[in-house]
Amino acid sequence: LRVVKFRRTGESSRSDEDVISGEHEIQIEGVRTELEPVELEDGAAVPKEFANPTDDTFMVEDAVEAIGFGKFQWKLSVITGLAWASNYAMEMMILSILAPQLHCEWRLPSWQVALLTSVVFVGMMSSSTLWGNISDQYGRKTGLKISVLWTLYYGILSGFAPVYSWILVLRGLVGFGIGGVPQSVTLYAEFLPMKARAKCILLIEVFWAIGTVFEVLLAVLVMPTLGWRWLLILSALPLLLFAVLCFWLPESARYDVLSGNQEKAIATLKRIATENGAPMPLGKLIISRQEDRGKMKDLFTPHFRWTTLLLWFIWFSNAFSYYGLVLLTTEFFQAGDVCSISSRRKEVKAKCSLTCEYLTEEDYTDLLWTTLSEFPGVLVTLWIIDRIGRKKTMALSFFVFSFCSLLLFLCVGRNVLTVLLFIARAFISGGFQAAYVYTPEVYPTATRALGLGTCSGMARVGALITPFIAQVMLESSVYLTLVVYSGCCLLAAVASCFLPIETKGRGLQESSHKEWGQEMVGRGSHSPGVTRSNSGSQE
Repeated sequence: LRVVKFRRTGESSRSDEDVISGEHEIQIEGVRTELEPVELEDGAAVPKEFANPTDDTFMVEDAVEAIGFGKFQWKLSVITGLAWASNYAMEMMILSILAPQLHCEWRLPSWQVALLTSVVFVGMMSSSTLWGNISDQYGRKTGLKISVLWTLYYGILSGFAPVYSWILVLRGLVGFGIGGVPQSVTLYAEFLPMKARAKCILLIEVFWAIGTVFEVLLAVLVMPTLGWRWLLILSALPLLLFAVLCFWLPESARYDVLSGNQEKAIATLKRIATENGAPMPLGKLIISRQEDRGKMKDLFTPHFRWTTLLLWFIWFSNAFSYYGLVLLTTEFFQAGDVCSISSRRKEVKAKCSLTCEYLTEEDYTDLLWTTLSEFPGVLVTLWIIDRIGRKKTMALSFFVFSFCSLLLFLCVGRNVLTVLLFIARAFISGGFQAAYVYTPEVYPTATRALGLGTCSGMARVGALITPFIAQVMLESSVYLTLVVYSGCCLLAAVASCFLPIETKGRGLQESSHKEWGQEMVGRGSHSPGVTRSNSGSQE
């Protein structure tokens, strides 16, 4: 029988400064011992491990680190990825397919088409705080199930919308439900060991790519025969599969401990240990010391002021450019190239009509190719992010996107247009992934959630604005539209280079003190079998 014991070293000699910063080290010892009998009152004997007369204690974080990454986390990765693909990626990708269809079928002006996209992001922005509060009060699993069922219900109802006003309201309610999707990542992260978190974040991005590709394939099969109503209904059905799989999901052990349900938390940890074939820590499960929640002013301390402002612009530019490119892609494919769009706009105005073009089979095929670019985008990001660093990866992504946007000024043919859009989308999606890795690494624990939350809010502002550039401004000037996107990403590339902190090779910060941040730079390199005391000596 394998036993894992936790011993915190140096607790009796910790200084006041160490206590304030919450610094402690954990030594994990895998030992194999003989079972020593312990006498009970009735004379029976039980193994010493089960009697557990020790004073050892451990926290949920300790248990997750000791159990490690295994079969349970792989299952959880697939289920979380399904939520990300079906509840987020597919519902986002459908916007670029639905817009030109309704523009033609209902004779909508461009501003109403743009509003149909923006209302989804308005719903997401207005609901994210509510879903967070529900998850904190009733559990991550509960909040996630409600948001998924909400999105499923209104996603199906969208397919029966009789007029524009109805579909506008229903898509806004779908966006309201999508705002709860990040709770799946919160639940996911709370079961991940520290070393696996960064790679698993990128793994979720793979499922995003799968969701967008699946949506385009579904559109290829459904749109020519059944139409957009069936596309909306069928796109919502994968959420039903996730809702069923939610019953397998355990509640967050961290949430159970904080809500006073230690027994349920221990049962969850034992289940994970059993599935992973790993030992369960001995001792008493205790609540980790709760740090004060970060406040908005903490993001603007002298140490983080420039980082926060630059990251806000970077996240804004990422979402603004990514979703803008998704919407522009269908416009470009309908016309053939930028020059054709300009001539088509003039012709339409001359005829004073709302003549438009439906997406053809060739358009869907090329849309599929550009969507597939997200897979090499993930691979390129994985390859370069630990080689050249987070800042340079984001800068490179923005610069390549900006360069490809400028090349679209040329009257290139259909094939070259597809290649340029493919490259641009691969790199802008890679920039998004790099930002998701960099942001949690740069902020300390107390302000990490707040920092990531505010950055995500700025991204949604960018996504809300971009339809009016990609669909409304495009009516007036194609070249001005491209200049806006290219210029925005060029500035974002400069902003990435000017970020004060590079997080490559650095662990997550536990304190906002600069000294602790510097110490963390070299901490990730020591072996698991060695424990460092506060003074840096080995024990």
